[in-house]
Amino acid sequence: QVQLVESGGGLVQPGGSLRLSCAASGSGFRLLSLGVMGWYRPAPGNQRELVAAITRGGDTKYAESVKGRFTIARDNAKNTVVLQMNSLKPEDTGVYYCNLVSGLGWGPGDHWGQGTQVTVSS
Repeated sequence: QVQLVESGGGLVQPGGSLRLSCAASGSGFRLLSLGVMGWYRPAPGNQRELVAAITRGGDTKYAESVKGRFTIARDNAKNTVVLQMNSLKPEDTGVYYCNLVSGLGWGPGDHWGQGTQVTVSS
């Protein structure tokens, strides 16, 4: 059983910053920690779009819309991933979900957090 617990969402004005955190735990986690961890948010068509993802080795991938504004980082020893979001825009509003891949590839994997709300509004 894998648990992903997010924190750090909230209300912020345009141009502001938020920091999201996700802590992973569970049995068999030594294997799971080898996978990509990432953040997703809702997209049109009832999909979830990738915001940012990071491998255990530190390789990263970002959505074009957040490049230069968001930074993803990972602590393998603590099984945590953080998303630093700067210069936030109203279109960044949404529920942000942490995701963990339990194998190869960028994902998304089968393990999701409960989501944390980010609202960017004046």
